[in-house]
Amino acid sequence: MPKLYTFLKYFFVVLWACFVIAPFLWAISTSFKDFNSVTGGATYIPWLQFEPTLDGWSVLFKPGSQGGINIIGPYFNSIFVTLTASLISIVLGTLAAYALSRYTFKAGIVKNNDITFFFISQRIMPPVVLSIPFFIFLSSLGLLDSLAGLILVYIVLLMPIAVWIMVDFFNRVPREIDETALIDGCNPFQAFFKVVLPNSVPGMLVAGLFCIIFGWIDFFFAFILTFTKVQLLPVKIVALNSSITPWWSLSAAALVSVAPLIIVAFIVERYLSKGNLSGALK
Repeated sequence: MPKLYTFLKYFFVVLWACFVIAPFLWAISTSFKDFNSVTGGATYIPWLQFEPTLDGWSVLFKPGSQGGINIIGPYFNSIFVTLTASLISIVLGTLAAYALSRYTFKAGIVKNNDITFFFISQRIMPPVVLSIPFFIFLSSLGLLDSLAGLILVYIVLLMPIAVWIMVDFFNRVPREIDETALIDGCNPFQAFFKVVLPNSVPGMLVAGLFCIIFGWIDFFFAFILTFTKVQLLPVKIVALNSSITPWWSLSAAALVSVAPLIIVAFIVERYLSKGNLSGALK
């Protein structure tokens, strides 16, 4: 029986790994093909079934005058906007979540749970509902087609995610940690920053990962609120579409765009495995 369990466990792990890796392998293979290799039938092995070429990759770095889209500028714009908005969202969201978890707020019938739901309800609304208010708001501030305007919008979109995740995390952190710090002479701010916050790193990493993912893949607001001065990666990739879909270039662009998320996931996973509350209590 133990051998059967071990076999089934590794069998399903390998099966799931193949399911996850297969699309990436297919994208890598397609990115090195040309028009004839893509349309001529399914091929898998380079040099045996098709002649690999770098045309799909070179288009991503050529200027528009040479038939490319040059994703370098939009790529770094996306990194800057996503990381900046995610960092600010985590800071503000963590503070708000701690207050909602540890203190009681009441304004009429509105209580803590209602405030928390208000935050997450901002993600329930369809993006098109917010497009016109955001457009008018940024236009009045002169921030249309700017990195600062996008960062401001992304903070509004990402902070509810941070609040939602961190409220649940703080609710799971024993209140005895706060009480012990207060007994030792800390005021509430010192108890939060010196004791609670260091033990909240795993939750902040999870919230940060979700913020980065949602910020990085956003297309709608990056398309609506930018024109020519500023472009983000998802909008630039759309420029690849033409009368004939260049699957080779789209595959290369997909691999380039997903690379930062994979790197962040590996980094976060390593720290998550180390993060715990052991030893936090006396």
